[in-house]
Amino acid sequence: MNNRELGSLAAKAGFRNEDDVVVKFNNWKNDIDAQKWLEIMDYSLEEIENVKAIKLFGFKTDVQIQVVIKLKTAIDIQNLQIKLVSNKAGYNQIDKRWVDQYIIMWDIPESIAIMLKKYTGEINDFDKDNRDKKRKFAYEFSIDDQNLLINWIKSNQSLIVSDILRGQGKFAAEWMLIVKRDNENTRWILKSMNFCLNFFGNGEVSITKRGNIKIAKITVQRKGGDGGRKTANMLQFKINPAELFNLI
Repeated sequence: MNNRELGSLAAKAGFRNEDDVVVKFNNWKNDIDAQKWLEIMDYSLEEIENVKAIKLFGFKTDVQIQVVIKLKTAIDIQNLQIKLVSNKAGYNQIDKRWVDQYIIMWDIPESIAIMLKKYTGEINDFDKDNRDKKRKFAYEFSIDDQNLLINWIKSNQSLIVSDILRGQGKFAAEWMLIVKRDNENTRWILKSMNFCLNFFGNGEVSITKRGNIKIAKITVQRKGGDGGRKTANMLQFKINPAELFNLI
């Protein structure tokens, strides 16, 4: 596969944050990386009249790219999600909420919701056999409850994966740009969100040896940390975006 198909190249300049991506797109006529990104998005550079990138907040999309094509009156919109990683184990939180918010999003039945709240520690169901006084690990549920939880996730896997990665509405992300900083080197890989949904979210649902829940390459766990504040009991979803570089 060539670089355009892989969507990966050594970056010509360093990246610090999303602001750098905005600058590069807005300087697309002179920026080789931005030109490659536009080509991967299936644009012909000769047909582009103007590109404007803006940074968004509070959505799955970090940067929105507005592309004006010559001889066309409409503006084409591309929503880009950016993940910055610095090592091979660069796990990245992709979603974090209280279980009650997920109940509304996914119509979670009460039996599953109670298990998830015990899993995060929002409901304290501690007994002497538990590994942690703050919460229950997934393997500490009964076998019947474990199967109930796994089967519910499997039945809703596509919806869950899409919502936590792509998001909903007009600011749902259509592309994922992963930027990897390793010592003095910087590399990037750009993939369509449909590709990423399949890569990270298509696979078995399981309970790990450490007691966490896995949806294919996505880890579902108690947030933890936060200096003991209540927000430690939120549910979070994590991926390792650097795994996409294994395709190269």
